[in-house]
Amino acid sequence: MKRLALLVLVLVTITGCAAIPTNTQPKPIGPKDNKATNTVSAPEPKQGIDPFQLVRDFVDATSNPDGDYAAARAYLTPEASKNWTVTKNPVIIESAFSTVPISQAPADKTQIVLLQGKRVGRLGGDNAFVTELGDLRERRLREPLKVERNSDNQWRISEAPSAVFLPLNIFNNNYRRVTLYFFNPEFTVLVPDPRYVVVPPAISIPTRVTELLIKGPADTVRDTLKSAIPSDADTFSETKEADDGALEVNLTKVGKDLTPEKNKQIVAQVVKSLSGVTTSRVRVLVDGQQILPDQRDYRPSDVSATAGESLLALNANLQGMLVADGAIRSLADGNPIKGRAGSGEYGAVSAAQSLDGSRLAVVSRSGGSMRLRVGELEQELSDVDVKANSLSRPTWLLSSGPKEPGSEVWTVVNGTSVARVTRSNNGSWTAAAVNITELAQFGPISDLRLSRDGTRAALVIGGKLYLASVVRNDQDVALRTPRQLQQSTLGSAVQSIDWLSQDVLVVSSSLPTLPVTKVNTDGFKLERYSQSNLNVPVSSVAAAPARQVQVIDPSGLWSASDITDVWKSSSLRVPAGALVFYPG
Repeated sequence: MKRLALLVLVLVTITGCAAIPTNTQPKPIGPKDNKATNTVSAPEPKQGIDPFQLVRDFVDATSNPDGDYAAARAYLTPEASKNWTVTKNPVIIESAFSTVPISQAPADKTQIVLLQGKRVGRLGGDNAFVTELGDLRERRLREPLKVERNSDNQWRISEAPSAVFLPLNIFNNNYRRVTLYFFNPEFTVLVPDPRYVVVPPAISIPTRVTELLIKGPADTVRDTLKSAIPSDADTFSETKEADDGALEVNLTKVGKDLTPEKNKQIVAQVVKSLSGVTTSRVRVLVDGQQILPDQRDYRPSDVSATAGESLLALNANLQGMLVADGAIRSLADGNPIKGRAGSGEYGAVSAAQSLDGSRLAVVSRSGGSMRLRVGELEQELSDVDVKANSLSRPTWLLSSGPKEPGSEVWTVVNGTSVARVTRSNNGSWTAAAVNITELAQFGPISDLRLSRDGTRAALVIGGKLYLASVVRNDQDVALRTPRQLQQSTLGSAVQSIDWLSQDVLVVSSSLPTLPVTKVNTDGFKLERYSQSNLNVPVSSVAAAPARQVQVIDPSGLWSASDITDVWKSSSLRVPAGALVFYPG
């Protein structure tokens, strides 16, 4: 009988096991699955603190958005917590802020505490930083918070603020800048798109990066940049480290019509976007299967070709040039370049060399007007039908492919319009207007520099620093979503600008305390170069990846490799009005 019972038990066990599939794929994790279902507990506020310290501690607690800001809600009354609906995109204020009373006596059971500070900016719904514009009065924060004693005679906030206000120092400690990458419209170059994500827990940062990457470019560049990842894609499983140490990114809903080239582009976007948050190999999967059959894991160097890095890299032999006394000279030794541009016959006022180095654009003076000439380096330059009282120094668009010469150059005409000059198949150069309707309200444009990937334009407008997105469609080429950078710091003192990298500008000014600075394209960060040896105004600046920054001030030409370097004087003589430039 015991043997019969044992046999029945074994059969039941085998039957049960047979019902379990042996090749089950993981279930995709969508947005709904990622929502926390458990309640996050938070410590109670310190006993006996006054209303002002309560509000300060509440502000500190808002740095943690976990559990729908559970840590901050501990400072609210139950009713206020219930009614407090807040987004997870904080308003960033200066680190120094105050909490002051509004005319209540200390013995009152209800008081109004005024949270005072200055707005710096905010995080948008896309997790990109948005600068707060306006003068000090317009940026001033005065947020009243009502506090009252609870049944335990402890102060709690009974009317919560309208948003999360996060001091800059706390924001820096709890948020991390991450750089996503999307393609230019031609899918030839990857372009950085900076965002900010909550740090704790750090293990979740790759997942946050993946989620933001799937959502696409930031609002300001949504019409400029393109993603190889379909808009309805999702995460098949969490981005995490596999048993062998590789970081696995598992996607789903990427469509059935993906070509090998499109898959390579997806891999390049993912690998480059994660390169700033991991040193591990990156494994890109689709529905649990590797996306490309010929390679399983990737490092940034594996995707450099797809990322178009060779299109952006300057040839080591291209060491920069000078415009001095109407002639184009080599920055390496000061000697004139060959041809009429080097001899001074054109009477050059400014100039630009194409990224590949093969072509030159020169703004020259002709009588009382300016004219633009474009052509092959060291050869006769063609006169373009763009004549004006003033033309800004030209700026080149990147080449369309490896070993292809530049074929598009821009300049500002009379400070009020922008011309893009393109080369036709027959070799002629023709000018067309760029749509700058969104910039017209800001004033005269004195300088314009296209980023070397061609997707953004930095401008000096009325002495102020602006950034705009380059939007191309069948109707026109336009500069869209202009935004002023570092308004409160640089004001209207900007003299000259150039691109140090795809997402960093070098800016020269007439400010004695800020002769040369480094500014991120989102406007969040400004770094000062050394003031040593420089005099203001610093009228010209040249910057490029893997190159020394070159500047011209009233005393001459100077160079520095880093913000901490003392500026080194050049042996080259530069007259008043001289201009220095790298290809681009």
